Amino acid sequence: MADRPRFGPAGKPVGFKGKAHEVPRYLKSEGLDAFEFQAVRWGVKPGIRENEAARLREEASKYDVLLSMHASYFINLCADGEKLYQSIKRLLICLQYASIMGAYIVVFHPGFYKGKEPARALEDCIRALRTVLDEASTVSGKLPYLGPETTGKPTQLGSLEEILRLCEEVESCRPVIDWAHLHARDGRGSIRTKEDYRAVLEAIEGRLGTEVMVNLHVHYTPVEFSAKGEVRHHTMSEPGYGPDFKPFAELIAEMGLRPVIISESPVLDRDSILMKKMVEEAFRELGKKLPWPS
Repeated sequence: MADRPRFGPAGKPVGFKGKAHEVPRYLKSEGLDAFEFQAVRWGVKPGIRENEAARLREEASKYDVLLSMHASYFINLCADGEKLYQSIKRLLICLQYASIMGAYIVVFHPGFYKGKEPARALEDCIRALRTVLDEASTVSGKLPYLGPETTGKPTQLGSLEEILRLCEEVESCRPVIDWAHLHARDGRGSIRTKEDYRAVLEAIEGRLGTEVMVNLHVHYTPVEFSAKGEVRHHTMSEPGYGPDFKPFAELIAEMGLRPVIISESPVLDRDSILMKKMVEEAFRELGKKLPWPS
């Protein structure tokens, strides 16, 4: 878990051309301290060598950059038969390599309803995640948290209620709150005020406890949406897209939160820097000491 609010990109920084293990030093030079490694195109074989994953772990420790991993997009834990078997294998390989690189959580999209009633899809997903944990007992090293993510389309399993239920039912699950997805999922834009953010945080605290709520792993980007949910991501400099980050920045300062905030903006690390500055300003406005070295 983070010792303070941390900020970083989902994937390599904009314009960065080096290898994965060189990312932590680059982020440190920008004043950032989190990195979500993207394994989103992995099949049942890893997209990184073990020695490169271990090198990334060393460099992240050296430069105090907290690592996470986003698992393959080709995972559907609501599926049946061979599709479910392959999905479990993909998530297991991500857990294995996340452990090698020292990532503390593996973020994943739980799956799609695909004609199933949502309640049945949720129960199928719970069973699949318990199977993942049973089989992950062979993973060497510390097992990362499983991080089911709130999703941005109503065809996907991943409402706030569903993610909280998964985390209640499955050991080692921690919720990943994608604010853009929550905003876009219902096609109306549901995160508009500080109280909208607070309601989500209070729901998490009420169901999973204060420690989980304070130490959330979250994604943020402004998002464009339609009646069918999420359409595309936008940068923080583009007007007219929500949710507004400022109310969340204010709550971080007011409530003493320590989230890991991962930027999924088209300009990744550049918006991470902007978010960090907004949180710093929120602390200053309250007359509070910044929770990281200045």
